Amino acid sequence: MSATTAIVTRGKKSSIRRGGMSKPRGVDWLVLALIALGALLVIAPFYLILVNSFKSPVDYANSGPLALPQSIDLSGLTAFWERVNFPEKLWNSIFISSLVAALAVLISLLNAFAIGIGRVRGRSWIVLLFLMANLLPQEALLFPLYYMFKEIGLYDNIWSVIIIFTVIQAAFGTYLLSSVFGTFPKEILEAASLDGATRWQILWRVVFPISRPTLSVLLIFFFIWTWNEFLIPLTFLASNANQTVPVAISVLQGDRLMDVTTTSASALLGIIPTLIFFLIFQRTLTRGITAGAVK
Repeated sequence: MSATTAIVTRGKKSSIRRGGMSKPRGVDWLVLALIALGALLVIAPFYLILVNSFKSPVDYANSGPLALPQSIDLSGLTAFWERVNFPEKLWNSIFISSLVAALAVLISLLNAFAIGIGRVRGRSWIVLLFLMANLLPQEALLFPLYYMFKEIGLYDNIWSVIIIFTVIQAAFGTYLLSSVFGTFPKEILEAASLDGATRWQILWRVVFPISRPTLSVLLIFFFIWTWNEFLIPLTFLASNANQTVPVAISVLQGDRLMDVTTTSASALLGIIPTLIFFLIFQRTLTRGITAGAVK
């Protein structure tokens, strides 16, 4: 054995004894410190909301916003629940967000199948059109949409918001899925065609099962994005009975009777449904994001 081979062998053995990992460098500690700082900045608002939601106004005035509550007080949660009829607003948000997410995913799937796999003429221009639609600010859409829904009698109707958000989310979903379906293995599609499958059967028996993780991710994001929308629901849902949770929170904050504890309680009640939804579908979201990394 030569001297060079012996040195390489000893180096491999030493690296194996160390577990194949080098010692942390100064850059690694700096990155870790920045990540920890970023995590604290993200957690801080949630801490303030959670702590102040269970304080009484007197407790908040005496101890300030950072201290833990001296005793659990549910007056803020109760006041917000009763003032805005929270179950009604919660149902409006759930109904709108769920229906928009489902319809937007379905329309995105059909559009992307026609563009990405059906290979329609002018495919690149159509995808560019959907991309430009996603770049339009919502403020530019308010007046024409307001005039249109006013004319057809859907103003101050939940279905006006459902239609608007379905189109907006489907535009993004079509753009994303068209790019994904454009790289779909042709061998699978040709094999299905040789077996006598129609286009409809190829969509639901071949493309849909393989694309299910991606569609699940889109469904989750569409639900959360629609839930957090504020400007369009505020504009098109004028009556109190049709308002969503974010609109109810913002409208009530202008009330002179609102205090910090009630405001924190309203924010907490607005966060809890989306947090539960995220925790339920967390595994689905993780599988969908990592599906493309494993063949």
